[in-house]
Amino acid sequence: MDFMTMAKRRCAVRGYLDKAVEEEKLARLVQAARVAPTAGNCQPVRLITVQTPEGLAKVGKAAELYGAPLAIVVCADRSKAWTRPFDGKQTCDIDASILTDHMMLQATELGLGSVWIGYFQPEVLRRELDLPEDLEPINILAVGYSDQFPGDPSRFDRTRIPAEELVWKTL
Repeated sequence: MDFMTMAKRRCAVRGYLDKAVEEEKLARLVQAARVAPTAGNCQPVRLITVQTPEGLAKVGKAAELYGAPLAIVVCADRSKAWTRPFDGKQTCDIDASILTDHMMLQATELGLGSVWIGYFQPEVLRRELDLPEDLEPINILAVGYSDQFPGDPSRFDRTRIPAEELVWKTL
């Protein structure tokens, strides 16, 4: 499938079938994250893959997982991130976002649904997963087999600003 078709097929899934994600598909998701670029190739991102009922219950104390059988907690170590010297801007959030996007698109190609979760309680997640002080949870990716209809690829014509508005300036 070409990139634009895959990108338009991807949608936020908030309902999953009671079916585990196969290990080979999880491995492909991790590989998609592994090849994602990070600023300065510093690779500050670490993943926690959660599939057991006990683990999902722990993550579920901090965030709504919508019944997904797999949660990938995306964390970053700020001490390992590249920092822009002019203003001290660290790239942890950007790096974590790129990895998450790679995993979402890989999930779509594999026939899996996903939803990017930024609405979670970081301190609860930190406590439940016993995260070390240097790892900051950035987001959670819920993954599984969708129980919803696929997203309508034409929805972007209705829900996104036009390209002429998106491109603010052309020089």
